[in-house]
Amino acid sequence: MQNSNRAGTYIKQQHDYSAFIPKPLPVDPPLVFDAEMITLLSKADRQLGRLDGITQILPNPDLFVAMYVRKEAVLSSQIEGTQASLIDVLQEEEEKIDVNKSVEEVVNYVKSINYGLKRLNDLPLCLRLIKEIHEILLQDGRGSERNPGKFRRSQNWIGPAGCTLSTATFVPPPVHEMKIAMGDLEMFIHKDDDIPPLIKIGMVHAQFETIHPFLDGNGRMGRLIITFWLCQQEILSQPLLYLSYYFKKNRTEYYDRLMEIRTKGKWEEWVKFFLKGISEVSVESINTAKAILTMKDEYNDTINRTVKNPSNGLKLLEIIFERPIVTITKVSELLNISYPTANSLIGEFCNLGILTPYDNVRRNKKYYFKKFIDILQVGTELSLKSL
Repeated sequence: MQNSNRAGTYIKQQHDYSAFIPKPLPVDPPLVFDAEMITLLSKADRQLGRLDGITQILPNPDLFVAMYVRKEAVLSSQIEGTQASLIDVLQEEEEKIDVNKSVEEVVNYVKSINYGLKRLNDLPLCLRLIKEIHEILLQDGRGSERNPGKFRRSQNWIGPAGCTLSTATFVPPPVHEMKIAMGDLEMFIHKDDDIPPLIKIGMVHAQFETIHPFLDGNGRMGRLIITFWLCQQEILSQPLLYLSYYFKKNRTEYYDRLMEIRTKGKWEEWVKFFLKGISEVSVESINTAKAILTMKDEYNDTINRTVKNPSNGLKLLEIIFERPIVTITKVSELLNISYPTANSLIGEFCNLGILTPYDNVRRNKKYYFKKFIDILQVGTELSLKSL
């Protein structure tokens, strides 16, 4: 049932280039649900349900989610070429320093996730909300000069550096057709149909990337839409499914699958790739949550047995799960204890291997919750080599 015009057609434009005009969703002819598709969907549903279930037993799910959001922000920004690490973001939040544009982009991503999730309480996922989130996503960072929060008013294209409209890898629909396509996509998002939710959001993501409605930030925005929609549909109670790690690891296949929708109508292959990603990322997130739970239980036991003042020790443990980079001064303030007492407590944590001094400076020495950071930053291809 696959054909080259199934997803849309390339139309010759006035200036001697061809732009792709997508057909509205749902897919026509409809998706073929073969045995492999059904198996992948069942597995993805099951693993996503397990992931949502584990959030119910986390002692403080908000803290875990907050850190996981930061990891997603780093990964999604890295796909777009941003050079920033999880450590960079954590340090910026701790020190409130002037940061480079790369870190700023990641911080904006975190802000846009938090804003979007909160806004969903008042407004469903729609074009208006997508624009609002996009405006925060691109504020002050790369792309801030490219009309944040507004759909493009000129033609854009995708391809290697230096390419033109005529030599681009892919040219999305012109402005007029883009607006029509986004209106159609909004209707599809809200349409009450019998398409399995995980397949539907996979199709929405692919269609959004094909339409490419913004001058910049389409990739990041498209990945955010997945999580926002799953939370809106109450398929996820916490925003813990982020596919950036999967897309990053399979970057070439990700782009190839999207292009094959446009050129060959291969929607089934894209959906299967997407469902595999949901299963894989769900399992990784479950394992991460379990590792953190195990570590927290072990440290609780160790602190109760060995720390001079277990009460302060347990309070500090809670603090570093929220802010895994601390100084003696900050611990003194947060626990309302004297500087010498905070210094002694941090010393005990260092002796236990919970905290690790990051540098050799005498004033405002930073201490890292290294094991926690190491668990979270898996997939970002970064490490604390200096520790």
